[in-house]
Amino acid sequence: MPTNANDVKMQTLQSVLEIMVEHVGILIDMPTAGFADIHMSSASRILVLYAHATPHRSRVNRRLAEATRSLPNVQVRDLYELYPDFHIDVAQEQALLAEADLIVFQHPIQWYGMPALLKEWVDVVFENGWAYGPGENALRGKHFWLSVTTGGGEEAYRETGYHGRPFSDFLPPFEQTALLCGMTWLPPLIFHGAQRANKAEIAAHVSYFTNRLASYPHWPEIAAPSTDLPQAAGKP
Repeated sequence: MPTNANDVKMQTLQSVLEIMVEHVGILIDMPTAGFADIHMSSASRILVLYAHATPHRSRVNRRLAEATRSLPNVQVRDLYELYPDFHIDVAQEQALLAEADLIVFQHPIQWYGMPALLKEWVDVVFENGWAYGPGENALRGKHFWLSVTTGGGEEAYRETGYHGRPFSDFLPPFEQTALLCGMTWLPPLIFHGAQRANKAEIAAHVSYFTNRLASYPHWPEIAAPSTDLPQAAGKP
C-alpha cells in the first residue's frame, strides 16, 4: 500500500498509463473514420462506388448499397454522402482502388450515362499516368463490373421502343473506360424498370447481387488460372 502522497501519485499515474495502453491497443484494432480505414483484408477485395443523388427516392440502388455493406471484404463508397461539394479526395480514392481486386460501379442510368458526381470522380481519380497512359499500372489486371438500374422497362430499349436503341448501345463509354485502364470488363448487371418493379422483384435482384459479390472471384465468366505446368519447346 502507498505510504505517502508521492507513492499515491505514482500508483495513480501507473494505473492511468495501464488504462491508456489498454485502450490504445483496442483503438489500433478498430477502423477509424480517417485514412486508416482504407485498407481491406487480404482476401479478394471489392470496392463498390455507389452514386445516387437522391437516395431517399431510390427503390433499388439504396437497397443494394445497404445490403452490400454487410458483406466481408466489401467496401461501399457512397459518393454523394462523402463528397456533397464534389471536392474529391483523389489520394484516398486511388489508395482504395489500388487495393481492390473488383471495382463495381453501382448507380442509376441518367441521360444514358453515369450520375454527375461519378463522372467527376472518374475525371479526377483516373489520372493520366496513374490509371492510363505512360507508366500506368495501378488498375491493370483488376476486374470491373457495372451494376446499373434504368427507370424504363427493357422494352423501352429496343429499336422500336421509347429510346430507339438497345441498351447495349449505351455501354461502350463504360467498357472503353475499363479497357483503357487495363481492367477486365465483366458482363454488366442491368435492372430495368426500377420505377415500377414490385417488392419481390427488387428483393430477388438484391439477393442475386449480394450473392454474386459474396462468391467473387468464383464466377463462370472469370477464367480460372491454368494449373498446367509449362512444357519445354518441342515436347507435348
